[in-house]
Formats: sequence, C-alpha cells, structure tokens
Amino acid sequence: MNDTTMPVPRVLIFIHSLHGGGAERVAADLSAHWAESGWPVMVVTQADDRDDAYTLHPNVQRRILYTAGEGGGLRGIVANVRRVRALRKVLREFQPDIVLGMMTTASVLAVLAARGLPCQVIATEHTHPPSQMLSGLWQRLRRLTYPRAARVVALTRGTADWLDQHVPGSRLAVIPNPVHWPLTRGEPVVMPPAANGRRRLLAVGRLHTDKGFDLLLQAFARVASAHPDWDLIILGEGSERQSLQAQIDEMALQARVSMPGRVGNVGDWYAQSDLYVLSSRFEGLSNTLLESLASGLTAVCFDCDTGPREVVRDGIDGVLVRPNGDVAAMAAALSTLMRDSAAREAMAARAIEARERFSAQRVLGMWQQLFDDVRRAG
Repeated sequence: MNDTTMPVPRVLIFIHSLHGGGAERVAADLSAHWAESGWPVMVVTQADDRDDAYTLHPNVQRRILYTAGEGGGLRGIVANVRRVRALRKVLREFQPDIVLGMMTTASVLAVLAARGLPCQVIATEHTHPPSQMLSGLWQRLRRLTYPRAARVVALTRGTADWLDQHVPGSRLAVIPNPVHWPLTRGEPVVMPPAANGRRRLLAVGRLHTDKGFDLLLQAFARVASAHPDWDLIILGEGSERQSLQAQIDEMALQARVSMPGRVGNVGDWYAQSDLYVLSSRFEGLSNTLLESLASGLTAVCFDCDTGPREVVRDGIDGVLVRPNGDVAAMAAALSTLMRDSAAREAMAARAIEARERFSAQRVLGMWQQLFDDVRRAG
C-alpha cells in the first residue's frame, strides 16, 4: 500500500545519452510518466543532445554534463573523477530525493557522486552482466558501489540471481520494462512492401553478435526450401551488417532475406508479419519481444540465460528453443510453426495478454512502491 501522505519525489535520472537503445527509451518513458504525474524530474546525460533518438516530455528538465568520451588507464580515471564532480554539482542544485542510474557505469558514477548527500540512489542493470564488455576497473567499482545503493534493479530474476552471487551485499529488486500499447511511431518511417501472398518471419534488433542473427540465418537456410512461401526480415542496424550480408550472399538467400535497417514504425512491420523470432545469445529483457507479443505475434525464442523465459509462456504464446544457440533446434521449432497456421493463431491470441502483463500501469506501480520503500527506509 503506497503512503499517500508522502510528498511526491524529486527524481533525477542519470544516463550516458539518449542516442538510442532500450535503456534510453525507458529513461524517456519513465521520466514522461512521472512528469505527467506532477513530479519534478530531471534527466542528466553525459553526451550532448545532437543525436538524441528520444524526445523528453516538456516538463522534464534536461542537463548535459559534456563529459562523454573514451579513456583508459590514468586518463580514464581522471575523466571519471571529472564526471563524478560534475554530477555531484547537479545533485546539489536539483536536490533530488531519488537518483536513478541507468545502466552499470551511470549507476556506479551516481553512487559515487551522491555520497554524503540526502538522496537515495537506485542502480539499474539493463543487460545480463555476462554479456557486457566491462573492464576490470568497472567490475571492481560495481562491487564497491552497488552495496551502497538503496536498491539495485534488474530487469529479470536471472540477472538478479547473477548479481546476488557476483555483487554480494546488493539490495535487489526486479522490475521489468513496460510495453507501451499502442506502439509509438517515429522516424524513419519505412513501410513494409506488399506481401503478395508471401508470409513473413520477423526479427528485430541491433545487428550485433549478441543477437545471434548469424545463427538465425543458418536456421532459416535449413527450412527455406521446405517453406518456399516464407521470407525472413531482420530490422535493425549495427556493426554486423556486412558480415550478415556476406552470409546471406554465401547461402544464396538474397531473394528470401532482407535487412531494411532501422525503422521508427516497427508496429507496421509486426502487424504485417506472421511469426516473430528472437535468436539472441544474451538478452536483458527484450523490448522487441514484448512488442511483438503485444502486437499479436507468436514468438520463437532461444531460451538464453535471462529474458525470454520470463516473457514467453512456452507453448501458450510462443516457443522456447533449447538448448540456447542450437541451430538445428531453432530450425525445427520454426518449421513446425511455419507449417501450422492453427497453432500460430492460437498462440497469437494469447500473446496479446502481454499488453496487460507488462502494462505501463503495472510497471509504474512497481516503481512507485520501490520509491516509497527506499524513502521510508532512508
């Protein structure tokens, strides 16, 4: 039960940038919801706003530290001291009750900057830590600072269990990302081509090795000839584009596989697809998986360490493929659903329950409860 006598909190969200990504979108969404509720909210970034992918609510204050930049060794340590001092100055000016660090490095810096100040820091992990490319220094700093945070929020129980084992002393909570329905539209708007009687298998995500699109292409190659009316579409952009295109060319799948790039109207692509596939080697909590289910698509997912198993109800609204990374198992699961429209439709009818299971109202209620708990404890 929320304490209605408690004044609304002043919330500061600290994140590296708003240049695109799941955590960045969550920061924009959460700040908008809280601002609409009349809370004083500030979003602080290190990077400037020239390449922002997300627009903040007009009632959200924005501060830029201009402290972005790479650096290792002594230079990196000096840069981080400067970041902590710059953030601490903003904390003194804004006087938040809650400081929300978005992702590992921002969370670590927030704990250091808030030391001795009358605010509660909540750290967050938005990816599963084993998939992170985190230096030894940042890993040590995480072990040092997270136990000093009021809470450490993980998106999934799997990540919380990892933190409990590897970052002892952390006070953990699990809060998933919300799915916003109907989906918002943004730029660039790229409309799906006419289906012309063909069926679509859709994947969405950064073209990065973690997303396992190379494994997906291998799986699709195994089933393509048995399902000549199906095409694979991979939406997203990233560093693996050239290698993935080379793989498509080598498999002679150019006529069956397309990579249109990043689109801002992904909802139109969900609506005009027949099956969703998530081939990730690692996941946090996949926003695209939530969106696909909310859009009424059956999902086929690798059962990686965290993420899909906390979203997909195996055999009810999708299929979890085991073991993780097994191309043959993925191909078999895809082929089964590609040939069985009745099974796809039955699962799709249950998939839309994700709109309620991960609704903004439900997730915001979890954040409200967490804020109330840490403020009372503080």
